[in-house]
Amino acid sequence: MAQRWLPLEANPDVMNQFVQQLGVGTRWQFGDVLGLEPELLLMVPRPVVAALLLFPVSEKYETYRQEEEERLKADGYSPPKHVYFVKQTIENACGTIGLIHAIGNNKNIDFAEDSALKLFFDSTVGMTPEERGRQLEKDTSIRASHESSAQEGQTEAPSLDKKVDLHFVAFVNVDGVLYELDGRKPFPIAHGNTSEDALLEDATAVFRQYMQRDPEELRFTVVALSAVS
Repeated sequence: MAQRWLPLEANPDVMNQFVQQLGVGTRWQFGDVLGLEPELLLMVPRPVVAALLLFPVSEKYETYRQEEEERLKADGYSPPKHVYFVKQTIENACGTIGLIHAIGNNKNIDFAEDSALKLFFDSTVGMTPEERGRQLEKDTSIRASHESSAQEGQTEAPSLDKKVDLHFVAFVNVDGVLYELDGRKPFPIAHGNTSEDALLEDATAVFRQYMQRDPEELRFTVVALSAVS
């Protein structure tokens, strides 16, 4: 990868500060999902328009990722053209790309007039996922906000040279289908039908699959993007 950024912490306060610096309206807020049990999911403000999973990248996961890609290609899977998807070309930028995926696939999100993030969306709408990744490399406004936010977490930011084995992936509802958006994968992954009311619950079923692949791991975090009054 051409660049390496500091990793973004799975901290809703940091995420909210980050996207608001880039011009996202304050009505939209990231918040912790305290657990995957139904009663805890009900505590999350609704509507939920996206969910982000932070998970450990293990050998088991890497094997699964390769097998999944080969299976989908063998089955003739046709990647959706209407889903906004960015290929990750910057190391440790998965948190920012997850936020971009969460916001860029929700048409109701409002932006300030001078929003750097809206400018990025408008300028890359006709690009391929790879071209969007390269454009992100050149976007000084997003990088500056990422770097300042990466320093604002509750834990000390690691050095740029330190290997990070945690990764963000976003889940969104586009036209009634639940999509998994991971910039390290070649295309969005469809996970069946969903709705505005059921997105978090439907995404939770996929989160549980991640956890079942690494049952001894505890480093899983879920953050939801909601519209709050």
